[in-house]
Amino acid sequence: MRTIEAKTINDATLITRDEVAPVGNYEPVRFNAMKHGILSRLVVLAHENYGEFAELLAALIEEHKPSAMTEQHLVEELAAIIWRKRRVLLAEGAEINRGLRAATKKPGEFGPAAAAAPFERGLSVDAPELAEMMSETAEQTTENQQQAAFDLAATDKAKAILRKSGPNAYERALRVLTESSKEWWEEEAEEGNYQADAEGLAKFITDKLWLHCYTYDKQARYTPAIQVQTLGEGLQAQRLEKLNRYETHLDRKFERTLAMLLKLKLLRGV
Repeated sequence: MRTIEAKTINDATLITRDEVAPVGNYEPVRFNAMKHGILSRLVVLAHENYGEFAELLAALIEEHKPSAMTEQHLVEELAAIIWRKRRVLLAEGAEINRGLRAATKKPGEFGPAAAAAPFERGLSVDAPELAEMMSETAEQTTENQQQAAFDLAATDKAKAILRKSGPNAYERALRVLTESSKEWWEEEAEEGNYQADAEGLAKFITDKLWLHCYTYDKQARYTPAIQVQTLGEGLQAQRLEKLNRYETHLDRKFERTLAMLLKLKLLRGV
């Protein structure tokens, strides 16, 4: 009875072979690559998942079917290059995340929001708002833009009603305000900050509500531009240049190794 035994040592899957039935020319070395290969033992760091590397190597062995030690080594080399490219992408993501964190911590006047609309006055976004803005989906941004525009239009309408005055101006102005604006007004009036009449409401709108709605509307309209600006600052291309050069080196190494493997198989007549 010919069997293949899988053992797990320190969370790393090592595939060993008791006896393997000879199927084609590559089967006798298929599992030896993971058992005896020098690169297989060294390329995976202690904190990395050996099982993922073993799957990658097994897939490459299945694809290229190495029939001798040299071909086996070249296939291992391909797996090692792909594994190292994976590290480059992880490092790139880590650098981008670090850059984004730094960008979202900048003071408002020096932050990405101000740079996204350099000629727009009154666009101020603090760090918590910017962090929340960066997590918005396109659908959420559209919804916020519509709500902000509605809030500002309702505030402008209430302000116009109070300016014209006339019978029941106070009640008519309250009716056009959004629910959140009315709730804010009621809190201010209950705390005695404003008189609960047309004059008090007009002052509240001028002092607080209109500016709040205007700022909210502007932030919502410029959210896509602010997101792009923040991501651009977070990328910090100069810090990724070294990683990009290393990735290019790995690409060239992969091409050379694959060419050597294909040429060797051609010479062997495989």
